[in-house]
Amino acid sequence: MVGRGEVLRRTRGAVVLGTSLLGRLRRRDPGDAILRRAARLTLVASVVFYGCRYGAGSSTLATYGLFGTIAAGSFAQLPGPAPQRARILVLSLPAVWALITVGSLLAWSTWAAAGGMLVVGFVVAFAGVGNPRLVGLASAFQLFYILASFPPYQPGTLPERLGGVTLAIVLLAAAEVLLWPDPVPISYRQRLAEAADGVAAFLDAVAQGWTAPHAAASGRDPRRERAYDVVAAIELGRIPPAWAPTAAGAQDRSLRICAAALREVLTEADRLAADTPPEPIPDLKAARLLRAGAETTRAAGRSLTPGAPPVDPADLDAAVGRAEAAYPGGAGDVRDAPDVPRWCRDATALALADQVRVFAIGCRVATGARLDGVDASSGLFEYARRSPWTLYLWQFRSHLAPRSAHLHSSLRLAVALAIARVAAGVLELTHGFWVLLATLTVLRTSAADTRTALRPAVLGTIAGALLSGGVMLVVDEPIVYAIVLPITLMLAFGVGRLLGPVWQQALFTLLLTVVFAQLSPEGWRLAEARLVDVLLGALIGVLAGVAMWPRGADHDLRHNATRYLAANADAVEQSVQAVLGAAPPPEGAIDRVRRRMVLIDSSYCQYHSERHDPHRQQVNWDAVLSAGHHVVPGAESLLRRNPPGCLAGWPEAAALLRESAGQLHSAYGALADEVAHGRTPSRAPVSTTCVDQLDRIRPLLGEVDASAVRHLVEVDRWLAGLADSLARIHPTSDSARRP
Repeated sequence: MVGRGEVLRRTRGAVVLGTSLLGRLRRRDPGDAILRRAARLTLVASVVFYGCRYGAGSSTLATYGLFGTIAAGSFAQLPGPAPQRARILVLSLPAVWALITVGSLLAWSTWAAAGGMLVVGFVVAFAGVGNPRLVGLASAFQLFYILASFPPYQPGTLPERLGGVTLAIVLLAAAEVLLWPDPVPISYRQRLAEAADGVAAFLDAVAQGWTAPHAAASGRDPRRERAYDVVAAIELGRIPPAWAPTAAGAQDRSLRICAAALREVLTEADRLAADTPPEPIPDLKAARLLRAGAETTRAAGRSLTPGAPPVDPADLDAAVGRAEAAYPGGAGDVRDAPDVPRWCRDATALALADQVRVFAIGCRVATGARLDGVDASSGLFEYARRSPWTLYLWQFRSHLAPRSAHLHSSLRLAVALAIARVAAGVLELTHGFWVLLATLTVLRTSAADTRTALRPAVLGTIAGALLSGGVMLVVDEPIVYAIVLPITLMLAFGVGRLLGPVWQQALFTLLLTVVFAQLSPEGWRLAEARLVDVLLGALIGVLAGVAMWPRGADHDLRHNATRYLAANADAVEQSVQAVLGAAPPPEGAIDRVRRRMVLIDSSYCQYHSERHDPHRQQVNWDAVLSAGHHVVPGAESLLRRNPPGCLAGWPEAAALLRESAGQLHSAYGALADEVAHGRTPSRAPVSTTCVDQLDRIRPLLGEVDASAVRHLVEVDRWLAGLADSLARIHPTSDSARRP
């Protein structure tokens, strides 16, 4: 007989264990987002299933209502706040009706259903090219077709099927808004606005350090630290895929360009901070230009707030004009002795202003403001003058290419699902759609990810089948399964997701057993059928993942990055040849950089939507993409201020610049080789202070005209800045992002 003390001790142990488990779940879901979503799904699914199965007495209504709730509530990963998700669900109804109708009409033949699966699987998956966030709906759409395409072939039940799904989606959309809505996370625009404010504060600090060095704080500047922190927060790799600006539309593309421009502004500002003069220079033109850049950056960031007016870069343009007029040969030319350090700072400030202007124009495009009367900044925003449908069409056509990772993944998924549909039909499996569900669950865009998903799917299904079979051997009363349905729903979509993939798959298997025990009681053989179907579907998914383009988007991205870096190297070299009078202006080379920039940008958006091994060293793709954003506006502004042939009569300068351009070309090539082969070692930053610049060109000065010295300073400074940007590209596995 157990004593009272023993009972109390066991009770305390159970309480401690339960508290520990609850604490573990809360740590994995700090905002209770998963549990809230599971509670909404449980409530809607229970109401729909009970109302259709026991209220209306229709198994068809109940089946499509329940699976419509699960598909739209669990398999669909929708972005945005609750009202936006609800709107997407309601707007998706016509597509859902079409898929169920097509599936129901093709269910008469295994081969007809498999052919439809091939087409539907490809079209639904490939639609994510135009907007990768639509990938969140792809699995749900495919499930609607899969469920309808299996026997029995009963076209007469189509109204019930559509009615059950419509009821489920409408109730789920209402629940998203009314029942425990999720807190709205910080949007990408808010992050970008905060980054703009932090960079603007750092620009003000640099300008203050130039005109009043003693007012600057000694040691580490907190404004610089904050600027690097907030700019690091806008890297796409740190943004959840559902909230990242990865669409092909004009606004998302402009947000990505804004982020790259802001990174370049911070880099140039850091160079200027290192070049702070030892004594105050109250009338420094570059300081006034920095202040104008800070105001424009701050105003552009604020314009991203809903209801704020669009930013106007006119004040920045005026400041740039005044700074250019102060150059040798300009309206403010006093023909003093060459002040190389000052010209060097001025050249860096002008390069910074170019990137600020790109950021300002990008913010105008992101907020939907028209560009009439506003220069499109080096053609980077020429796409903004086109219609959204033109942009999407271009995106689709660009990915209908043999090397497109998105084309590969769409074909892989479509073929695998079609094969699974044929196998389920030929083998006459009772619940054949579980085969396709398992294939959809296991198959990933790369063989490595597929293998990773295989183990929890198989282990979880085995555990769930054993548990379900044991329960069905003991309990054969449908009323019991009706009572425990809400509990199994909450366990499968709430607790299971928090505990891990194995638990989630096991509890989902238990849920399916509870559901079909009420729809078509089959006893313990239902668990056996579930296990066989999942193993067959997993096998098909693994074979497809290994046999068809197993490397995923990573290979396509590395290939495009190699070509992109090569185009940058050619544009830089041809720009230098142009100022030396040895070649015409490099319009064609710069245009190639723009075209390849779009391709690598699109590849990276696809890559960002995939899962990657956190222990594997990854390339800092944000820094690689920024290389072109440094080259394109910089080369065009450089050639505007330094016309072709301006250094043609200075052989010593030509030798120096050709050597620097050659070294930079080799650096681009080395980086391209490292990216192509997955090797991205850290590099030592290149010293690009104006003191070093003066030491490089001092032997060349002599009696040369001051305007020629200024041209040499600006071109050499641009090359040194590009080399420094390449040196800052390091693996993202490094925890320290700041220099």
